[in-house]
Amino acid sequence: MPFPMPLRGVVPPVLTPLTPAGEVDLPSARRLTEHLVAAGVHGLFALGSSGEAAYLTDAQRRTVLEAVVDTAAGRVPVLAGVIDITTARVRDRAADAVRAGADALVATAPFYTRTHPVEIADHYRRVRGAADLPLFAYDIPAAVHTRLPRDVVLRLATEGTLAGLKDSSGDDGSIRRLLVELRHRSPGFCVLTGSELTVDGALLAGADGVVPGLGNVDAHGYVRLHAAARAGDWAAARAEQDRLATLFELTEAGDPAAMGPSSSALGAFKAAVHLQGLIDCPATAAPQVPLDAAAVERVRARLVGAGLL
Repeated sequence: MPFPMPLRGVVPPVLTPLTPAGEVDLPSARRLTEHLVAAGVHGLFALGSSGEAAYLTDAQRRTVLEAVVDTAAGRVPVLAGVIDITTARVRDRAADAVRAGADALVATAPFYTRTHPVEIADHYRRVRGAADLPLFAYDIPAAVHTRLPRDVVLRLATEGTLAGLKDSSGDDGSIRRLLVELRHRSPGFCVLTGSELTVDGALLAGADGVVPGLGNVDAHGYVRLHAAARAGDWAAARAEQDRLATLFELTEAGDPAAMGPSSSALGAFKAAVHLQGLIDCPATAAPQVPLDAAAVERVRARLVGAGLL
């Protein structure tokens, strides 16, 4: 399908269902993808942080992406995460995404090595030059350990290297300033917030959409939130956001003395969609710590409270 510019709406980062042995569960991946499309989402982001891309082999990444693209069947665009350490490896992942039929690419800046803004800009130009697909920058300093400089994003947007930004910086003030400058310099540029608890505020400020990990659990809720915002019904948008903020507390189900916040959040998302019957197994990729039975019951209680079970 022609890629919409800018892309607007709800673009969940699709979870990667795994078997107990750690292999990709293709039937579950297809079932979850079909559920999200049927819920009315506006796009799908495969192989993001919530998709556990960092834990998958290159072959597993290709398998997941092919399943999502095939199941989506052109009904919504599929953004492919091509996240890797160096420019050369990102270009390889981009080639895989092109072969799989993805509609756009999502890439972080290089990481592990320390990079200068000049090198970050060159990285994105080289990735864009290697694949004739729209390219989104992914700003996630918690994982990459550097912020994408605003002037670099603006320059790459203006010159056409970047089609959009997925902002998971958590810095609402910075994204607001970026949106103001984009309105004057590159009005077709797409900004998607990854801050799923403040989506109503981001949309009011001018963001085009949201990439919510919690959207795997309650896609309908985020679709309703976005529709209310587009209609200018900010009271309804706020009420939906409040409900989703309460539901998001399921990410704290894990014992912080036994696991990190990432294991707890991803484990909770997978436990939730497993309880909903969307995937066969809630396993997360090793070496993440799995939720214990008590934590799963806390997830179940949140789902019941939200009317999702």
